Amino acid sequence: MSLPEIFMHRCLDLALLGMGDVAPNPMVGCVIVHNKTIIGEGYHQEFGQPHAEVNAIRSVMNPELLAQSTLYVSLEPCSHFGKTPPCSDLIIQSCIPHVVIGTVDPFTKVAGKGIERMQKAGIEVEVGVLENECRQLNRRFFTFHEKRRPYVLLKWAQTLDGFIDTDRTEMQHPTWITNDLSKRLVHKQRSEESAILIGTNTAVYDNPALTVREWTGNQPIRMVIDRTRRMDAGLHILDSKAPTWIFTEKEIPDAENLQFIRLDFTHNILPQLLAALYERNILSVIVEGGCILLKSFLKSGLWDEAFIYTGNQFFGKGVEAPHITGHISAFEKLDDCKLHVIRNR
Repeated sequence: MSLPEIFMHRCLDLALLGMGDVAPNPMVGCVIVHNKTIIGEGYHQEFGQPHAEVNAIRSVMNPELLAQSTLYVSLEPCSHFGKTPPCSDLIIQSCIPHVVIGTVDPFTKVAGKGIERMQKAGIEVEVGVLENECRQLNRRFFTFHEKRRPYVLLKWAQTLDGFIDTDRTEMQHPTWITNDLSKRLVHKQRSEESAILIGTNTAVYDNPALTVREWTGNQPIRMVIDRTRRMDAGLHILDSKAPTWIFTEKEIPDAENLQFIRLDFTHNILPQLLAALYERNILSVIVEGGCILLKSFLKSGLWDEAFIYTGNQFFGKGVEAPHITGHISAFEKLDDCKLHVIRNR
């Protein structure tokens, strides 16, 4: 592995520390190197707060060394005024002569403009070190800006014989399929994404809270599709304890922590729903059920990753799990359960 790759790997490690806290911004890490030694580093810690480059430059004990150093950053430095000033300007003002970038920023207000600004100032700029890894880290961000929709993650649990649920005509209460370790992992994932979506039947029959309880982290926006508003007011998802969005065909005034978004149910609602999330800066959404909703996303191809938890039990009959094809990108054994992660080809 070359030295630039080693330093870029460090940028990626730092960037990951911002997981769950920076959306809709990307996760970015930065290191400053003098004579093959890191003299400063930083990452984007929280949305609206200083970017990785700012934190890295501020961390350098002897600022005079900046004029003889190389700055490594996993994503192109910004060139516009947003919540914070342009990072490319700070790099220029700091007289850093050499900048190595993992990948170009797809955001239209940046998209090569930061690189151009630094080059015009006489800075030597290299682009593309560990580019695939840098894009992979921020796949939610890239999907959001390149496809103009949030990154869609599907999640379900199924039995060894391929059932996602029991027959609710015979058993009205939900049956837990996986184990406590799997449950904690699900809650960890919730804390890392922007929103979580379910259908009406899941809300009515399972009465989930859709909150982060088994992990310490942020609470995603709870979302449910309820065309005719048949959910009972006593359901957990309507308890006003967390921001909740309801997609419906009716015009309904918002309430405390409750927002109603109207869709045209005479047409395919998934593109409408994803467009509404894009307009509201929702970077990612986990679809947790039910089976009809999951199959709709699969059929439309509007999904990016699927997390399939397989428990150590049989139902014999019930609701069959969705059929999915794609690339298995990860596998994990969780005691007596298994997790397969599948990417959409």
